[in-house]
Amino acid sequence: MLYDTYQLQDDMLAPFREMATRSLSMTAAFTGGAFGSHMPGQFVAGLELMSRYKLSHSRPPFGIETVRVGNADARVTEEVALALPFANLLHFRKDTDTPQPRVLVVAPLSGHFSTLLGGTVRTLLADHDVYITDWINAREVPLSAGRFGIDDYIGYIIRCLEAIGPGTHVLAVCQPCVQTLAAAAVMAEDNHPAAPRSMTLMAGPIDPRESPTSVNELAVKKSLSWFENSVIARVPARFAGAGRRVYPGFIQLTAFISMNLERHVSAHRKMYSHLAAKEHAEADKIKTFYDEYFAVLDLTEEFYIETIDRVFQRSCLAQGLLQYRGAVVDPGAIRRTALLTVEGGRDDICGLGQTAVAHDLCSSLRPHLKRHHLQANVGHYGVFNGKRWEREIYPVVRNFILALE
Repeated sequence: MLYDTYQLQDDMLAPFREMATRSLSMTAAFTGGAFGSHMPGQFVAGLELMSRYKLSHSRPPFGIETVRVGNADARVTEEVALALPFANLLHFRKDTDTPQPRVLVVAPLSGHFSTLLGGTVRTLLADHDVYITDWINAREVPLSAGRFGIDDYIGYIIRCLEAIGPGTHVLAVCQPCVQTLAAAAVMAEDNHPAAPRSMTLMAGPIDPRESPTSVNELAVKKSLSWFENSVIARVPARFAGAGRRVYPGFIQLTAFISMNLERHVSAHRKMYSHLAAKEHAEADKIKTFYDEYFAVLDLTEEFYIETIDRVFQRSCLAQGLLQYRGAVVDPGAIRRTALLTVEGGRDDICGLGQTAVAHDLCSSLRPHLKRHHLQANVGHYGVFNGKRWEREIYPVVRNFILALE
């Protein structure tokens, strides 16, 4: 009923959004501009906000057409290097002959599409040959594709590294730091030839018991049965994944917004003011962010519940209890994959020390293969996007990878 109720509400609001969109088009047709010069700015701004009152359940485009490589612009083409039921391995192929380190970016599967890391990818592309795990909305995956849990996530990372080939570097952002460290450990134990050359873990809950945040506290305060009964829903019949039990992306987005409600309200007030004043450039910056932020995907029930259980409630990896395909995962088996951890000093989602604990777990790594970077002046999002990422964090990541080539 939860998903059906949401969908009914969205369907009821659709005519009003359509009316606002058509009114904007009529205004443009009669006045010769997107925001008619003879129409009250407040009226047009209100129509714009009404037309945007919706969520998207489809992946937005990355929109990366060219990137500066050395002294020239290189054309970028997106190619699917490996197609799997719940994700594609996406390759940003550049029109250049310059050899660069190959990097697999492991995107979080936490309610948003991989395009949330668009800024991360764009920055990396200048100096690296970049791939990314492009997760598919679970409501679009037929039941015949089977389940997708933490073991499957780890398996996907291994399959992606195999597809890219030996010598690949891996960079994980937020939630998949756990699965990425586990994949590296499994591959190390197997002496796998495609084991990553380096592993960069950014703001991930390797041990959420360290400096727990409100997100961590919520995950441990409720029982697994509460999560199963309160936030899991069946995909409605109209979608390809009809009948699949999922954690809907709209619930996750609501939780994120509630953490910083005033910030989001303030941002939309600013957008309204910019639109009313016909300050299009300023309004577009806010619209671009929320076009991405309001694009949500659903997670399979098994992946969501296992994450609550094995990552947050029992901290299995940190306590030596995490298993992959029935065998205990041992990060101590990692001896050749260099480790860089990155944390944000103002991160309110992944607290200080939660990622850095990976250094203790990778006990067999020699000191010169370990490095930690604390960016004191950024929150969670700023660790992998924005000016601090580009100017202060990325140079650390780039130099770490370059030193191992």
